Amino acid sequence: MPDTPIKPQHKISFKSTLAIGSLFTGGKASITPDEQHLITTIGEDIDVTDIQNGKILFRLNGDTEIITTFIITPNGKYLISSSRSLTVKTWDLKTGKCMRSFKAHEAPVIVMDVDESSTLVATGSADSTIKIWDIERGYCTHNFRGHGGIISSLKFWKDDSKWMLISGADDCNIRIWDLSKRNCVAVLKSHVSIIRGLGVSNDGKYLISGSRDKVVNLWDLNKNKLIKTFPIYETIETIGILNPDTFISEIENSIGRELFYTGGDNGIIRIWDLQSGKLVKAQDPEKNAKYGISDIIYLRKSNCLVAITTDQNILFYNISSGLKRIKQIVGHNDEIIDLVYVGPTESHLAIATNTEQIRLFNIDSFDNNIIYGHKDIVICLAKSFDGKFLISGSKDNTARLWKINVEACEAEERIKGSGICVGHTEAIGAVALPNKSLKFCITGSQDRTVKYWDLSQADLSKCEEEYRPKALYTHQAHEKDINSISISSNDKMFATGSQDKTIKIWSVSDGKLLGTCTGHKRGVWCVQFSPVDYTIVSSSGDKTIKIWSTNDFSCLKTFEGHTNTVLRVSFITSGLQLISSGSDGLIKLWNCKSNECVTTLDNHTEKIWALTIRKDENFVASGGGDSLINLWQDCTIEEMEARVKEEEELILKEQDLSNYLLKKDYKNAIMLAISLNQPFRLLKLFTEVLNNRSEGDKSITGSESIDNIIATLSKENLEQVLKYIRDWNTNAKNYRTSQTILHAIVKSFSSQDLLEINGIKDILDGILSYTERHYQRLDRLITDSYIVDYSLHSMDLLGPLEQNFMEED
Repeated sequence: MPDTPIKPQHKISFKSTLAIGSLFTGGKASITPDEQHLITTIGEDIDVTDIQNGKILFRLNGDTEIITTFIITPNGKYLISSSRSLTVKTWDLKTGKCMRSFKAHEAPVIVMDVDESSTLVATGSADSTIKIWDIERGYCTHNFRGHGGIISSLKFWKDDSKWMLISGADDCNIRIWDLSKRNCVAVLKSHVSIIRGLGVSNDGKYLISGSRDKVVNLWDLNKNKLIKTFPIYETIETIGILNPDTFISEIENSIGRELFYTGGDNGIIRIWDLQSGKLVKAQDPEKNAKYGISDIIYLRKSNCLVAITTDQNILFYNISSGLKRIKQIVGHNDEIIDLVYVGPTESHLAIATNTEQIRLFNIDSFDNNIIYGHKDIVICLAKSFDGKFLISGSKDNTARLWKINVEACEAEERIKGSGICVGHTEAIGAVALPNKSLKFCITGSQDRTVKYWDLSQADLSKCEEEYRPKALYTHQAHEKDINSISISSNDKMFATGSQDKTIKIWSVSDGKLLGTCTGHKRGVWCVQFSPVDYTIVSSSGDKTIKIWSTNDFSCLKTFEGHTNTVLRVSFITSGLQLISSGSDGLIKLWNCKSNECVTTLDNHTEKIWALTIRKDENFVASGGGDSLINLWQDCTIEEMEARVKEEEELILKEQDLSNYLLKKDYKNAIMLAISLNQPFRLLKLFTEVLNNRSEGDKSITGSESIDNIIATLSKENLEQVLKYIRDWNTNAKNYRTSQTILHAIVKSFSSQDLLEINGIKDILDGILSYTERHYQRLDRLITDSYIVDYSLHSMDLLGPLEQNFMEED
């Protein structure tokens, strides 16, 4: 007898296990001297992040104004920050607490530097002044004036006989200040633009200065004279001196030479010889990259240069290996337009943001890869059936194929270009790869056409980036932009969804139109084939989801529930359920059979453009306009087990409650009834005790033990009992019990104790209104009882008169 197939378990719940948000939104970024923590500005706050696993250790909360700059002391103990509010704060990096806060200048602080002893910090301001502060004690030790513009660069310099501060400003001048004499000892003039960087040679004899005038000047610090000018041919944003023992592969005699590095608007780190001004080494430029470098961090322990880019990425380059990129950290993702799971075990996410780059994110670690290749914004992504290939569509009118090897040690080997599809005349808005092989791919564009690209003749394993597959057919598919393409599980059909409100189904082999599904009132944003049935699902701007038959192209079901455009939809649980996301920032899980929305997931604040499901369906990833990526884990089994366990515990507690009542163990019975939230059982208990009060009992409730229990109630239990009394008091049958228990509470607790209860005013207002009604009713009963007394008294008076009449007779 054949085994009965296991019916898929319907999913009922997902929980957010990881939220990947912005790490760096521009401004200042730095790394602690021990190279363990990354510190970045997030608007008005500063985040301290573990550089290995990406976990945010703590956030240094700002004062509602943007952070202008910060600096870490060389001993790694303190961080000094400044903001547009003119406030300078000193933070303890071990605890994350603010140690000191003060106003430093009359304008925002733009630049800082700390001396090598970690005792003094220099602040340069937009008010053209420079002040030096004692970090531990917080007082100003020096105040220098002389520059005619915003201070843009500061550098402490100390040798055996001199203790100096060197400053640069947008007046194009460099000034050298003697800290002992408290005056300016030299003014160096040569640059014609703002000074962006200063560095002192390892022997203390020379000063280099970098400026936006595209040159580096070499100065003699003993004579305070210009020695040489080196043309750099780019706007310089940062400059620094390397250690004399720095080793660079492929460079002869690099150890012992004085070398300096520069970074600027070309986005390339370059290393130069200090004496000759010749270029020693430059990093390989990233293909089609458009970013510039705003700052470079020199990591002495690991011998790395870390570039802070203008597109908020943090790139690590190893100096010893010839400026090879070894690590990337994505600071800010912008809008998440699309994402897919990739890799054999789907351990990585390929992410398309509002840039020309693709980000490859390792879910298990803090490792990222930034993929350069497209010239314009990447709009759509799709993966191969085995997760080893990726296709991307862009506004540069091309689709690119990528080979993915997430297990490669070298960052450059993890993803490589394998081909480029050129032929569309407008942006490509939809791409798809087959489900059983890698013999073709299909693209759809804003030029209203779909193209079938032949990959059967290509050796994709060789990673020929400029390989161009041929388009075997091109069809004018729709009247408006094509938003989505899906290929059936048997690779025989594909469907297209368009802004023209239609879904069209085509034959893969020859591109013949098989049928058109019409019924949506707005543009179609997503189409997806069922993995098991001859159906497809679509989502639209009309806020609905529809399931269509691929046999007669009729609409089988319509799902309503989103309050805005439904942007993504997909089958899940072997085609028995749907999961969708929309412009309302919600993800919804649906049962196909009942049209019922099972659950709604809410952790986004903007449109959810991207939604992808892992093969095992244990995880769902979503991304949206809030720059946030959420990973949702299926917790159906855990939730069902928790429900069963809760029901079992409830049954046991119910039995315990019955046993306590039978034994008249009032203390445990009352506490258990409160914990089970059973006000009726509690009311029944109090009423029974009150009605069975023994003669001579002086307790309030009819039992001294219950009086004592009420007097020892915790604040939370007392609040719960008062709420029960409020509800019991609404019924005239229960007023005696409710008023009795209220009397016991008032006798046992002071007014101060009662005022500490949350919402006590509303609770007492509810009790008071019905209590007044009960007293009015009692007053009426007492008044009516006087009539009975009068009648009885009158009857007593009539008795003697009747007797007299009888005697006379």
